[in-house]
Amino acid sequence: MSEKPREADRWQMALEEKLRELRRCQETRGHTSCLSCPEILGCEIRTRYVHAVYESMNKGTGGGFEF
Repeated sequence: MSEKPREADRWQMALEEKLRELRRCQETRGHTSCLSCPEILGCEIRTRYVHAVYESMNKGTGGGFEF
């Protein structure tokens, strides 16, 4: 069964929004990567971004991915 183009775009758009949010956070804190941030563990912004990456990969079908 073929996925509708609009449905596929939904996952990509969500991913792009979370990436913008992540980059804004990095810029605000003066970092070029989350790895240099002392708040990396437990960071909600990064967690939402990672979830969006995973969801864009599986298009919301779920799976056994755990953090």
